[in-house]
Amino acid sequence: MNSPARELLGLPPFSLPQEEKRAMLLPRFEALTRHHYAACGPYRHVVDRVFGGLERIDFTRLEGLPFFPVSLFKTHILKSVPDAEVIKVLTSSGTTGQQVSRIHLDAETSQTQSAVLVKVAQHFLGRDRLPMVVLDHPGVLRERDSYSARGAGILGMLQFGYRPFYALREDMSLDVEGLRGYLDTMRGRRLLLFGFTWMVWQYFVGAIERAGLAFDLSHGILVHSGGWKRLRDSAVSPEAFRTRLFELTALPSVVNFYGMVEQVGSVYFENEQHHLQTPIFSEVIVRDPVTLAPLGTGQPGLIQVLSCLPTSYPGHSLLTEDLGVIRGVDLPDSGMNGRCFDVIDRVPRAELRGCSDTFQTRTA
Repeated sequence: MNSPARELLGLPPFSLPQEEKRAMLLPRFEALTRHHYAACGPYRHVVDRVFGGLERIDFTRLEGLPFFPVSLFKTHILKSVPDAEVIKVLTSSGTTGQQVSRIHLDAETSQTQSAVLVKVAQHFLGRDRLPMVVLDHPGVLRERDSYSARGAGILGMLQFGYRPFYALREDMSLDVEGLRGYLDTMRGRRLLLFGFTWMVWQYFVGAIERAGLAFDLSHGILVHSGGWKRLRDSAVSPEAFRTRLFELTALPSVVNFYGMVEQVGSVYFENEQHHLQTPIFSEVIVRDPVTLAPLGTGQPGLIQVLSCLPTSYPGHSLLTEDLGVIRGVDLPDSGMNGRCFDVIDRVPRAELRGCSDTFQTRTA
């Protein structure tokens, strides 16, 4: 199946007002739902047992689409293509002993995800590739056929940079002299920095503070994602994160984005009001944690992410373990159409009531 997202690549990613965008997405999500229902047995089992089968699905609104918890990718093999068509398997981050998600990509899904990521990111970064500092070490890219979430994130962002410099050694120490040399070489040029939020704070900001170092990043833009729970546990807010970076490095632009390995390419960058913005390829719904009913603007609940990109696996409608809140729709001050939202917390060991009996038999 060709990804329905390919038909949208000619449009600016935040150009459609919400109602027009939803009308455009509905038939695409119906096609994806029917495709995965036919091609993926475990997905068909979810739709039949939890949602009453395809004949019971309300395809007239996005809120009526079937969804399942993102954690099922940790316990089930979920794919909609034969093994021979799988070119890459992505894995989520996880500490020792934790199960990780395994996401099976074919060429079509991989190429579409890459194309959409470029389309969305260029809206914020511009079309020109920038000299790039990766706030990580290169070892995470060694396994070319099976990337971790970190590796997939770095690989995706490398499309927007050139002559990348990895600022961390494999022991996670900051390569101070190497970074100074790279910044001297690129002096005066606009610079792209990329890293995962908690690692940026722990191994870059922390190293600078401990050693009393000074770096001039006044021409830079930092794109970062993930790890907010650890920072919140340390009482570090997004505003404090941005402020501290500016105080230490004069970094003028810090842009957070929200994404996950289960929907690579479907990324939500911050708008100028520091809310996460949904592009035309994706949608976000917030649901009541107990009843799973959709909630309105300003009401916190579980985040459901919808993406019209994945055709090789049933990842087009997923209930996450993150709590969030819709902040507005088609906000004129943001210059972008569509919903915007905030992620406010993570649900520990989230379990969805009413679905547990469906997943007692694991699929090998």
